[in-house]
Amino acid sequence: MTLRLHNTLTRQKEDFSPIDPLNVRMYVCGPTVYDFAHIGNARPAIVFDVLFRLLRHLYGADRVTYVRNVTDIDDKINARAKEKRGQRNIPVLDVLKEITEETQRVYLEDVTALGTLAPTHAPRATRYVPQMIAMIGELVANGHAYEAEGHVLFDVSSKADYGKLSRRSLDDMIAGARVEVAPYKKGPMDFVLWKPSDAESPGWDSPWGFGRPGWHIECSAMSGDLLGETFDIHGGGIDLIFPHHENEIAQSESVHHGHPLAKIWMHNGFLQVEGEKMSKSLGNFVTIHELLKDWPGDVLRLNMLRTHYRQPMDWTVQGMKESWNALERWYALAEPHDAGKPGPAFLAALSDDLNTPQAIAELHKASGEELAGNLRLFGFLPARERIAAKAALQESEILAAIEGRNAARKARNFREADRIRDELLAKGIVLKDSASGTTWDVKR
Repeated sequence: MTLRLHNTLTRQKEDFSPIDPLNVRMYVCGPTVYDFAHIGNARPAIVFDVLFRLLRHLYGADRVTYVRNVTDIDDKINARAKEKRGQRNIPVLDVLKEITEETQRVYLEDVTALGTLAPTHAPRATRYVPQMIAMIGELVANGHAYEAEGHVLFDVSSKADYGKLSRRSLDDMIAGARVEVAPYKKGPMDFVLWKPSDAESPGWDSPWGFGRPGWHIECSAMSGDLLGETFDIHGGGIDLIFPHHENEIAQSESVHHGHPLAKIWMHNGFLQVEGEKMSKSLGNFVTIHELLKDWPGDVLRLNMLRTHYRQPMDWTVQGMKESWNALERWYALAEPHDAGKPGPAFLAALSDDLNTPQAIAELHKASGEELAGNLRLFGFLPARERIAAKAALQESEILAAIEGRNAARKARNFREADRIRDELLAKGIVLKDSASGTTWDVKR
């Protein structure tokens, strides 16, 4: 069965052919961890989890590498860290770490409750600053970036095909980006790779002085380090096409001798709440964390998948009720059966650019082992199997994993420590770090 995916870069569906069938690689822009994630942030987490599951089914679970980054360097985070630090005589980076680790922990708990698998890697931007500095240095050396008043900026005029993803004219891009007017910029669209930090702000030493990276360079450095110069799929919300993904392409291709950053670009559509744009001023700004207090995670997941990922979605209470009713029916039908293989019609629907509405229609037609197989691939396990999966993880295994994580942290191998924590969380085990050590609990 051929997998076909809509490529934002070409504006058409394409047959998917991985660069290396033994290592299918996908990168998705993850959360900025300064506050609880809103329900719109749940959409890419769920959509690309479905794709991750489908790729694992088609190519093998050990042959798919999924990276979902964590943005923990950001001006909003910096401002919150300075405020929380107050008059305390501790490094501001330590305060930043407190805020972002707690926020990331809640995010992971929330998206795990939505049925998402842990990605292969969940890199934190703060741990890739050396790679970012190295990449910026290459851009300066090859004439694609320049230093000005403590800043380093990408020279957009050096990239002839800049704008190929968003397909906007220069005037449209300038208007849409609300570009910062600064006397040190050569061109209005030039964007920041590095910017100075004062003594009260998080920062790192660099060839251009004490400062911090710009947002766009973070993803280029992390994806390049973990997935290589060119990988198969890059995903995210439609709001990231410009300027974030456009700028990722410009800087990555400029470092990697013109090699494409990704073969296929995928973007999920916007989300509304009860027919209106979500905003705090309208009082309809809802976080995943809040919704999970009133609705099961499976219900939130199904409600999100009833709309095709590329289409705008309207989140309604009525839709949630309908999703809950459908799940109760499917679980009752699937409960007596061991999970079988997904049906061909269900697989065909998902393989047609993640046509989840058609896949759901096939769920309504299925029964028995086929229904159980469809539900499993879709990320919905019957309740009996969920409980069994949690019970299967023995206390000795959990304690051994914690011991391994502590050893990794002591060796400053933070990538391995994060992997162990995320793997446990995906199995329903929540770790809590304190001055007295690490404790664990079962996610309810």
